[in-house]
Amino acid sequence: MGDDSEWMKLPTDQKCEHKVWKARLSGYEEAVKLFQKITDEKSPEWGKYLGLLKKFVTDSNAVAQLKGLEAALVFVENAHVATKTTGEVVSGVVTKVFNQPKARAKELGADICMMYIEIEKVEVVQDELLKGLDNKNPKIVVTCMDTLRRALSEYGSKIVTLKPIVKILPKQFESREKAVRDEARLLAVEIYRWIRDAIRPSLQTINSVQLKDLEEEWVKLPSAPAKQTRFLRSQQDLKAKFMNQSAEGGADSDGDDEEDAVVAVDPYELLEAVDILAKIPKDFYDKIEAKKWQERKEALEAVELLAKKPKLENGDYGDLVRALKKVVGKDANVMLVTLAAKCLTGLATGLRKKFGTYAGQVVPTILEKFKEKKPQVVLALQEAIDAIFLTTTLQNLSEDILSVMDNKNPSIKQQASLYLARSFRHCTQATLPKSVLKPFCAALVKQVNDSAPEVRDAAFDALGTAMKVAGEKAVNPFLADLDKLKLDRIKESADKVELPGGKKGGGGGGAGDKKAAAKAPPIAEAPAKSSAPPRKNPSAATSKTASGPPKKSKPASAAGGKAKKTADNKEVIETELSIEACEDLAGGVLPGSCLQQLDSANWKERLASMEEFQRAVETMDKGQMPCQALVRMLAKKPGWKETNFQVMQMKLRIVTLIAQKGQFSKTSAFVVLDGLVDKVSDVKCGGIAKEGLTAIGEACSLPWTAEQVVSIAFGQKNPKNQAETLNWLANAMKEFGFAGINVKGFINNVKTALGATNPAIRTAAITLLGVMHLYMGAPLRMFFEDEKPALLAQIDAEFEKMKGQSPPAPTRFNKRAAAEEAGDDGEEQDEEGGAAAGGQDIMDLLPRTDISDKITSDLVSKIGDKNWKIRKEGLDEAAAILSEAKFVTTNIGELPLTLKERLGDSNKILVQQTLTILQQLAIAMGPGLKQHVKALGIPIITVLGDSKSNVRAAAMTTLQAWVEQTGMKDWLEGEDLSEELKRENPFLRQEVLGWLAEKLPTLRTVPGDLMLCVPHLYACLEDRNGDVRKRAQDALPTFMMHLGFEKMIKAAGKLKTSSKDQVVAMLEKARAVMPAKPAAPAKAGGGKDSAEPSRAASASRSQPSSDDCVDSKPEVKKIRGGAPAKKGAAGKKPPAKGAKDEEDKSGPIFVLIPNAKEQRIKEEKQLKILKWNFNTPRDEYLEQLKTQMSTCFAKWLQDELYHFDFQRHVKAIGVMIERLETESDATISCLDLILKWFTLRFFDTNTTVLMKVLEYLKLLFVMLKEEDYHLTEYEANSFIPYLILKVGESKDVVRKDVRIILTMLCKVYPASKIFPLLMDGTKSKNSKQRAECLEELGCLIEGYGMNVCQPVPAKSMKEIAVHIGDRDTSVRNAALNTVVAVYNACGEQVYKLIGNLSEKDMSMLEERIKRSAKKAAAAPAKPSVVERTQKEHPTNPNATFLRRPAQEDPNKLNQARQNSQHSESSHPSIPREFQLDLDMIERDQSRVCEMPDLVQHNMEELLEPIMIPEPKIHSVSPHYDELHNSTASTINFVISQVASGDINTSIQALAQIDEVLRQEDKAEVMSGHIDQFLIATFMQLRLINSTHMADERLDKRDIIKLYSCIIGNMLSLFSMDFLAREASMGVLKDLMHGVITLMLDSRVEDMEDGQQLIRSTNLLVIRVLEKSHQTNMISALLVLLQDSLVTTAGPPKFSELVMKCLWRMTRQLPETIDRINLDRILLDVHNFMKVFPKEKLKQLKNDVPHRTLKTLLHTLCKLTGPKILDHLSMIENRNESELEAHLRLVVKHPGNLSGPKSDRGNEKGGLRTDDRMSKAKVSDILSEIFKKIGSKENTKEGLTELYEYKQKYSDADLEPFLKNTSQFFQSYVERGLRMIESEREGKSQVHSSAVIPQHGVDSSLTSNNEELKPAVYYERLKILRQRQGLENTSRQGGGVEDEPQQRPPISSLLSSKPSVASSTDMLHSKLSQLKESREMYQQEHNAHSNSPSHTHTRSASPAANLDDLKKRLERIKSNRQ
Repeated sequence: MGDDSEWMKLPTDQKCEHKVWKARLSGYEEAVKLFQKITDEKSPEWGKYLGLLKKFVTDSNAVAQLKGLEAALVFVENAHVATKTTGEVVSGVVTKVFNQPKARAKELGADICMMYIEIEKVEVVQDELLKGLDNKNPKIVVTCMDTLRRALSEYGSKIVTLKPIVKILPKQFESREKAVRDEARLLAVEIYRWIRDAIRPSLQTINSVQLKDLEEEWVKLPSAPAKQTRFLRSQQDLKAKFMNQSAEGGADSDGDDEEDAVVAVDPYELLEAVDILAKIPKDFYDKIEAKKWQERKEALEAVELLAKKPKLENGDYGDLVRALKKVVGKDANVMLVTLAAKCLTGLATGLRKKFGTYAGQVVPTILEKFKEKKPQVVLALQEAIDAIFLTTTLQNLSEDILSVMDNKNPSIKQQASLYLARSFRHCTQATLPKSVLKPFCAALVKQVNDSAPEVRDAAFDALGTAMKVAGEKAVNPFLADLDKLKLDRIKESADKVELPGGKKGGGGGGAGDKKAAAKAPPIAEAPAKSSAPPRKNPSAATSKTASGPPKKSKPASAAGGKAKKTADNKEVIETELSIEACEDLAGGVLPGSCLQQLDSANWKERLASMEEFQRAVETMDKGQMPCQALVRMLAKKPGWKETNFQVMQMKLRIVTLIAQKGQFSKTSAFVVLDGLVDKVSDVKCGGIAKEGLTAIGEACSLPWTAEQVVSIAFGQKNPKNQAETLNWLANAMKEFGFAGINVKGFINNVKTALGATNPAIRTAAITLLGVMHLYMGAPLRMFFEDEKPALLAQIDAEFEKMKGQSPPAPTRFNKRAAAEEAGDDGEEQDEEGGAAAGGQDIMDLLPRTDISDKITSDLVSKIGDKNWKIRKEGLDEAAAILSEAKFVTTNIGELPLTLKERLGDSNKILVQQTLTILQQLAIAMGPGLKQHVKALGIPIITVLGDSKSNVRAAAMTTLQAWVEQTGMKDWLEGEDLSEELKRENPFLRQEVLGWLAEKLPTLRTVPGDLMLCVPHLYACLEDRNGDVRKRAQDALPTFMMHLGFEKMIKAAGKLKTSSKDQVVAMLEKARAVMPAKPAAPAKAGGGKDSAEPSRAASASRSQPSSDDCVDSKPEVKKIRGGAPAKKGAAGKKPPAKGAKDEEDKSGPIFVLIPNAKEQRIKEEKQLKILKWNFNTPRDEYLEQLKTQMSTCFAKWLQDELYHFDFQRHVKAIGVMIERLETESDATISCLDLILKWFTLRFFDTNTTVLMKVLEYLKLLFVMLKEEDYHLTEYEANSFIPYLILKVGESKDVVRKDVRIILTMLCKVYPASKIFPLLMDGTKSKNSKQRAECLEELGCLIEGYGMNVCQPVPAKSMKEIAVHIGDRDTSVRNAALNTVVAVYNACGEQVYKLIGNLSEKDMSMLEERIKRSAKKAAAAPAKPSVVERTQKEHPTNPNATFLRRPAQEDPNKLNQARQNSQHSESSHPSIPREFQLDLDMIERDQSRVCEMPDLVQHNMEELLEPIMIPEPKIHSVSPHYDELHNSTASTINFVISQVASGDINTSIQALAQIDEVLRQEDKAEVMSGHIDQFLIATFMQLRLINSTHMADERLDKRDIIKLYSCIIGNMLSLFSMDFLAREASMGVLKDLMHGVITLMLDSRVEDMEDGQQLIRSTNLLVIRVLEKSHQTNMISALLVLLQDSLVTTAGPPKFSELVMKCLWRMTRQLPETIDRINLDRILLDVHNFMKVFPKEKLKQLKNDVPHRTLKTLLHTLCKLTGPKILDHLSMIENRNESELEAHLRLVVKHPGNLSGPKSDRGNEKGGLRTDDRMSKAKVSDILSEIFKKIGSKENTKEGLTELYEYKQKYSDADLEPFLKNTSQFFQSYVERGLRMIESEREGKSQVHSSAVIPQHGVDSSLTSNNEELKPAVYYERLKILRQRQGLENTSRQGGGVEDEPQQRPPISSLLSSKPSVASSTDMLHSKLSQLKESREMYQQEHNAHSNSPSHTHTRSASPAANLDDLKKRLERIKSNRQ
């Protein structure tokens, strides 16, 4: 007992899991009582028992278990959380309860299962019960089946899914246990009660005895349908309705519903699909081609057996279908044809809609085969074609059927008609619209008159069926030409037809033959049902009473309208009356005197008679007016030949009256039309004649009248009549609209008119075409493409006028059709998806070619060949066939399947080619493409999953082209689209969803199959790929607009709980932004654009029926467009709502609450709220921020900021920007919240929002700086870490902005606190982020010194140094740059700070430090300038040259470059530099520190003239030193403004510099600033190219002005040799890059004055090439060429222009060879050849780079000879490139080295002068030379050698070698020798005039600082004197002054590229006269100051000018500050 007392004290939940069974029993009893007491289903008490519930039902003690089951049942019934336990509890019940012997336990277990179903967990319960059926214990199996039967019986087949149950049922019938078999039988009976015969196919496999028993049981069941008796929690309203009906005892209507549900179950859905493709015998395809029919029969029998399976697995049946089709079409053995037809029947039945793909191929073959007479064959073919019909639509097959309707064979015609009749039965009014019926009825009407009776009978059957399905009203218009007998016969056939739906309808309302009154009730109900529309209208049509059933959309008077129509139909075919009959009829209604005087000779009597006639007609009653008789009286002599215009006018008026008032028929119209057309151009009667024609148009329809009138007019020869007729028609079209116009009817006449000689006719025709274009659009032009160009231009001009106009609404209508069209047009347009009649018809009118005979089996096999080249040929042929045909019919043979295979080709080029062909096909086939959507269209969607973006783009273009022709309906029908979405391919999913999101909002209706895509859409919402998720979210609202929120939520119910919550939340969001369905298109004109003008009207019309649409429409507009909808076209409410919104928005957007921010900081510190710290923002952070914002943000602003649509965010940020200035205090009070909201936006993927955020932040920090506000730590820590994330963004614009913001942050938050945050950023996995953070750290150290390195420098530096070994180059470089910045700040101490580094990293660092020291000495500003440039213009791939020299230049190259510039002292004074940098930042606050380093650039260089040669220089130029020191800072300042982002600032700075450069006496002050100035210039060029040109707001004239200033400055600069030479290699390279990019910028060409600008740029390039330091220039071009070949990012012609510049430099080499540093150039060539060896060069697209390099080396060798090999001293490892080998090869070949040195005959390998050479040797040499001349490659070389030979051996006899050659060859050789001679003479002249002492150059190029000898200065002085005109030499003409006159055309530099080496020399000779003198020394300004004459030429008082300049610059400076 002690034990008992222990557990009795325990709480209930602990008792329930006690080990003592009594304790558990007690616990369960208490639990039952407790559970019954708890009233709140969400009480926390339930949660305690969640984990115990399974133990309740699986208790090992039988007594306790029974109580536990009771407790579990109460728990499940009452607890909200019970759903979480379903799986485990039901599983426990199945395994541990259903095997119990106690019936009570089983009953409770079943009750628990039922209760779980009631709380919506039916799927889980059903799964567990079905698992139980596999249990080995038969008791469990029996009880599970019993429970399933009970569930089905109580909840019905709508709740319990029958398919899985039916699937396992046959297996249970085979059980050995009788109890199991009996239970299975009971379950089968229960299933039959719900779905009736649908279960039969699934049970065909069970034992026949069992089946017979079942049949007996089934017969006993009551015929009344089963009803649901127990309801789910969500069905409580249905339960209440059921209870009420039970109480009243009449559940009729519910019965109907249930019956519907019974029929809805498709037995096919319950079947399991079988994969038969794998089971087809392997030799099937061989056997089917066998010669013996028995073998073919075997093959077919095997397939027939497989095809009998009722449901087949989807797969590629293309080959099988083709094989069967071949048998049907070509096999002579009828038995095999029958077998193949049966196989096709099986496939079509088993695959259903999936067979639709192949329907188009098979149907034409079967129809042709109907020529076969044997009944069994015909029957098999009929079965096959009927089965195939059910897999596709009539629309898809229409072309094929119509094509055989004219066949000569009556059997084919008969069977085609019978097939149509059978097919029509399966159609409804919706699927058989007028557009489909029209061509069929026309063909069938022809067959009604056929000679063969069986064809006639079949046609009557088909027309009768059509009438029964579509209604008389729809069919009668097409039967207008049939007589009454035939019409009666058709109606008789219609009455006999029994439709599949009709039987059912008959069952509901009595026998089918009863009168309409009896049918009324079911019809009245019809609108409520989903399947009603098809059944409603036929009944209405057959109803004879005028008061038909009430209809939703059409007036009840339709029947009356129909009666009138039949009357009209009789009149349309009014018989022609004799003249006597007419006189009798007319006599009855007209006064006698009137008739007598009609043909009187006196015109006055005739006039009086007409007046009487008119009065009589006006008073006549419409029903009694004999129209034909009256118009015949008017036509009586003189008739239309009436000579008196007054009488004629009266006549025409009367005709118009009769047409308007009477029932005017076409017969009457024929009588008067000739007369009216004849008078149409008459000056006095023309207007009335046109009125008459219009009246006839109203009476007999415009299309008919127009056709008649135009043919009559063009049958005459009167040009005025023709012109006026066309004018009338153009006007009539506007009045009547375009509906029904038969363009084909008069298009030929319009063509005749266009070719007429009379201009009035041509003008009228063009005007008419303009009006037609309004309705038909672009396709109209297709008819006139073969017209003359001049005429076509006029037509195009007319079309252009009409563009943008919409057709006017019709003002006149055909009287007869008006009533009918009012009802029908809407429907038809609904069918066609609103496609305009005109637009569709025109495509039908185009003459189409049948290309099926060209798609031969050879072509098909070619396209499918194993060799891709042959496949490509095949595709090319197919494309050619389509191009040639232009427009094709839908029959394209086997092309679809062949192309489908190619869409999966492994060769992507062929896939793209196939897609191009499919685009071609779309245009060529037009709307007929619909029938190929399944076969060819869906595979296009598959291609959207390709990994290559260009293939996907091509596929999307193709898809759009197809959809344009086919509409969307066919794509959405069936399972194909959902199958595609099912593929887990992220590319395919995002493309398809994006496409659907774009297309669905434009559709008014979609097929129900769209629902199949929803599960996959939900899967995409949780896809791993972010893009897929985003696209799925975008598509969600568009799916919802068609399927509705309820359906979507229901579909979400099947998801897992975790997914479900997420998806439901998204659905709620999507519901808010769901677009409204587009309004029904207006009937106005029936044209393409006709919907536009009446859109507003239709929207307002639909207001009463759908108010919710009215509200949502403007909302959607607002969202999608990103701005509020302003028009409010959809109704009156939205504008008012908008106005109210505007009022709300006028108030402040932020509320200033005192101390609110402090309170928030306090709460976060006390951990009352979440700290703002996360990797990705979670919902709780979002909610917290939302709550905090609600107190201090305007409500509307907060709504916008948290809106689902990103456009709203952009709009909200825009408002915040506007209010930033006015609400600055409030902004600061909410700053923490604003910054937090922005951090959330950093996690969005939308760039538009991000850019707007960054724009705001930049302005915000400027404002904070102005307000002198400093961020708190709380604000900074919740914002800066997330901003740093964005510094690693892939988009350059974003990174650039973030860097700017980080720089600005330092002004409102201490840099030392930003430093640790950036250090954290360097730990990111994103290499871009690491690099940018390191760069930023470097900038902080440069700007603020080592104190920013927090917490301690050593720790920070160690972390930074780690990145020197990073895998990513940019990270390594950034780390190195940062460490170098530290080195600059603290010198050698850096090595202590960074700690131990690997050997490799340390060597990289030392190298970088060494180089930075040199750069600091040479040009301190350069590296950081270019670094900045990099950040601002990262698009330029070549800009890295100076930023990353470690990779590109070996150490020696740097040294050489430094030495070849100016040798100078290398002692950097670091602190002063940094001090200056900070000063610059302070001074230049208006910029965001664009170029902080420019200031320091030349502080050292200014001193260099003093340091270089000897002290005597100083004495010569006393002002020089003072001049430099006093103006340096001013010039630096002006140069820094050149790179300004503001165009005007830049232009002003350039203007100031230009003023200095233009005056030679002042230009000297620029010396030492040239590199700095050029860097600023090319930075500005980049800025224009990347930013200004793309900025729409900027005036393009300003950009042109800026460009002009830059180019003007450059031209001035490069016209001064001493300044031009100062430009260093790296700067020249970047400058050339900028200038060439400008020349290639197509945007510049398109501007006004752009061409002029490019010409100036061309001139500048020539000037730069000629004037700059030649060594630097060639080096720069080589490096630029290398970069442009390595990267393909730049313009394609870029490298071509660089090469042209190199060619030009090569041509100048003979003059400049002595002034260039060969060692450096060869080092550059070596580096180039390292990157591009010979083989790699040859692989490039063209060989010009290879030839360029070859020519350069060849020229250098030619000019220097073997000595060139001594200039390889700077190359460390010569084996790294092929340079040395190439040079040795060139030097060895004696013929290659022609020139003055080789003439002296002193080189290696040159020809030795030996007069005693043997004749044999001479002969050998000459033979060798002539061989070379004869070969293509060496012809130039041979000619050069021959010339050399002749020079040496002037007596040599060439005659023996020339006599056997052709005359042409002889003259070629002579001409070649003459040219070489003239060339040589030109060169020797140049050389003699340019001879200078060799040692001068050498000394200037030596790498050590030797003293310069006086001779050198003397030589320089001499040259200077010549330049200043003090020595008159022959070279003076070549000075700068004459340059423009002598310069060749600008285009010559960049237009022609040398084709072969020989053309270089020809150009040399042409250019020799233009050569200018060159200076041969390096440091030119030294010589300037050295020469007294030079100083003498300067202005007398440079100091005065300088003072003036200084004052002006100071003034500008102070203004700027």
